[in-house]
Amino acid sequence: MKPQALILQAHGTNRDYDVAEALTLAGADPHTVPLNDLRAGKKRFADYQMLIVAGGFSYADSLGAGKLLALDLNSYFNEEISAFVASGKPVIGICNGFQALIKSGILPGTSVIASEAKQSLTQEEIASGYRPRNDGATLTFNAEGHFECRWVNLAPVSQTCIWTKDLEDTIFCPIAHGEGNFQTSELFPLSSFIANDQIALTYIHADGSPANGEYPINPNGSMLDIAGICNPQGNVLGLMPHPENHIHPHQHPQWTRGVKGNSGLVLFENGVRYANQIS
Repeated sequence: MKPQALILQAHGTNRDYDVAEALTLAGADPHTVPLNDLRAGKKRFADYQMLIVAGGFSYADSLGAGKLLALDLNSYFNEEISAFVASGKPVIGICNGFQALIKSGILPGTSVIASEAKQSLTQEEIASGYRPRNDGATLTFNAEGHFECRWVNLAPVSQTCIWTKDLEDTIFCPIAHGEGNFQTSELFPLSSFIANDQIALTYIHADGSPANGEYPINPNGSMLDIAGICNPQGNVLGLMPHPENHIHPHQHPQWTRGVKGNSGLVLFENGVRYANQIS
């Protein structure tokens, strides 16, 4: 049977059907489900083998990109999503979905909380596995101070991340965001983050050489040229670019000049393959 994929739909989500098309091509059975249906118990997280938080402008990005969706994830679905992640099922958040995963504390999901941050938690919060909403990592305004809409080249890095594992070729896909600048504070356990192989994707030049922070190769100023990260377990991926918008040959921007591609599809194929293995 095809793995059942749950695509969360909030007010303002606009890439849900793009993701559904990518998952269908990759061999999954996608279901776009409004958050209200999950809240009312009409649908259950546990009935699905994959979870996708799609891109767009959830709740019109009021109070900040992805912030109100993050509140939904924490307030109404904390237990269900925590169980989903802990079970090892694949989860992906794209663009606005990545912002929601970061601001809800689902990502980075670091196994080590910096001592300064841990001191601010009660013993009950620590024992319960409470996710601080900001453990020192964030997605903030692009370094150039404006919305970025362009195509970028990505290098798959992490071999822990089930979405990028064994991928070698450059992924070419578009971005469209105003708050995609991944940064950390001194509270963030950066050494553990790197040791855990949590840098999933980085921005690179077309020839494969590192961006080294150069604009617009690195379009938003993210530290270490980070385009996507995963949790320590490797089953949760968050990324700013939109691989779901390069899954057909004709979507390549130079298609009319004879250049074809669909390099974004491999991420979804990896996720579906893994969902099949663990189901």
